[in-house]
Amino acid sequence: MSSPNLENLWAEISSLTAVRDVGRVCGVSRGAMQISGLNHVAGIGDQVAVALDGGAQLGGEVVALNGEVATVFPDGSIEGATLGARAIHFGPTTIAPDNAWIGRIIDPSGAPLDGRPLLRGRTARSLIGSPPPATQRRQMGGRLETGVAIFNTLLPLVRGQRIGLFAGSGVGKSSLLAKFAKRVEADVVVIALVGERGREVREFVENTLGKEGLSRSVVIAATSDRSALIRRRCALTAMSVAEHFRDQGSHVLLLTDSVTRFAEAHREIALASGEGASLKGHPPSMAQAIMSLAERAGPGLEHSGDITAIFSVLVAGSDMEEPVADTLRGVLDGHVVLDRAIAERGRYPAIDLLRSVSRSLPTAASEPENILINQTRRLLGAYDRAEMMIQAGLYSPGSDIDIDAVLPIWPALDRYLAADEPGAITDSFARLARHLEGKSSHSNPA
Repeated sequence: MSSPNLENLWAEISSLTAVRDVGRVCGVSRGAMQISGLNHVAGIGDQVAVALDGGAQLGGEVVALNGEVATVFPDGSIEGATLGARAIHFGPTTIAPDNAWIGRIIDPSGAPLDGRPLLRGRTARSLIGSPPPATQRRQMGGRLETGVAIFNTLLPLVRGQRIGLFAGSGVGKSSLLAKFAKRVEADVVVIALVGERGREVREFVENTLGKEGLSRSVVIAATSDRSALIRRRCALTAMSVAEHFRDQGSHVLLLTDSVTRFAEAHREIALASGEGASLKGHPPSMAQAIMSLAERAGPGLEHSGDITAIFSVLVAGSDMEEPVADTLRGVLDGHVVLDRAIAERGRYPAIDLLRSVSRSLPTAASEPENILINQTRRLLGAYDRAEMMIQAGLYSPGSDIDIDAVLPIWPALDRYLAADEPGAITDSFARLARHLEGKSSHSNPA
C-alpha cells in the first residue's frame, strides 16, 4: 500500500475553488427539493449542497431540470430545509481513486470509514463511465483458481467473466463472496456493500473477509440508513474504482452486494424525478441502469487489465423472473442460484448446480474435463428427478441405470458441491474424478 505524496496533496488542493454558483430553494416536495438560479450551470447528476438551519449542509444531486427550476434529490433527511435557503453548486459527481486506497474502507464519496485519513488520487473520474468499445475488447481469458471446488470445475470462473449470485437471505451468499475475495486470482479486489445493514459491515470486514481479504481489497460501503442517492452511488463508485485499477493493467475482481438494492435506490430517485413506475413498481430506466453498470465490467482493451465481476441479486421466494433478476441474467456470462431448501438441510453455500450455468463452458475446460462435468450433471439430474421416490422408498433398483449409478456416490457428490479447495484446479478435478470412479467400481464390481 503506497503512502501519500506531494501529488496526492496537490490533487486535494486542486479540487478546491474559491468561487461557487449559488441558487435558492424554491420548493420542497416528495422527498426532493426545487432549486432556482442554477439552471444556467447545473447539469443532470451535478452535486448541490443546501444550507440548513443551524449551519449544517445537506448534499444532493440534480435529477431533473425544468424551466428555471432544478430538482435535487437529497442525500439525507430534508428536515430543516427552508424556502430561500442557499444552494451551492459543486459540479459533476466524480471520484478520484488512488492505489493507497487498497486495504481501506470508504464511503461512496471517497471519504474514509475506518477512522484514518485518506487523500484523493491525482485524476478525477466520472461515476457514469462507458464500457470499452465492444469491437476492441479482448475475449474472456483463462480459468481462475477460486478456492471453491465447484467453481474450479463444474461452474468455472474465467478472467473477465461476469456472473450473478441469485439468492435469498441466509443461504451463504456473504460467506461465498468473502471466499472469492480471499482466494480468487486477482491483483485487486473491489467490494461494494450496497444498502447493507450497519452492524454487518464491520462483521463482514473483520470476521468474514478478515485481514487476509482486506489487505488486497477496497471496500465501498453505504448502509441501509443512507439515502437512495448514496446507496445507488455505492455501486457506481465501486465500478469507477475498479476501472481505475483496470486501466493500470491490473486484473480486478469486483464483488457487488447487491444489484437488487442498487435497483431499489434507483427506483426511489427515478420516481422523485417524475418517472413513472411500470415494471412491477420499477421505472423503465431501471433496466438501462443495470445493463449499463454490468457492461462496464468484463475484459478490457488490448493494453489494459480486466474486471471479473460477481453481482449478487436478492430473489424473494426464488423468483428468477422478477424484473431485476431477469434483466441482469440476460447480460451476464453465467448465473449461480443459491437455494433455501438446500441450505435448510445444512449445505453451505447452498448452490443449486442444476439451475446454475457458466457460459465460459465448454471453452474453459478440456475435453476430458467437459466429460467429467457433463457426467456429473447427468447423474445429479437423475437423482433430482427421482429424489421423492428414493426418499419414500418407492424406487426399485434396476429401473434406471443413471439412478443406480448415482445412489452410492450421491452423499459424496453433495458434499463436493460445498467443499473448499486448498489446492489447484487440477486437484478439484482429480477429486471429482475419484467420486465418479467410486460410482463405476460400485456398479461394475469386476
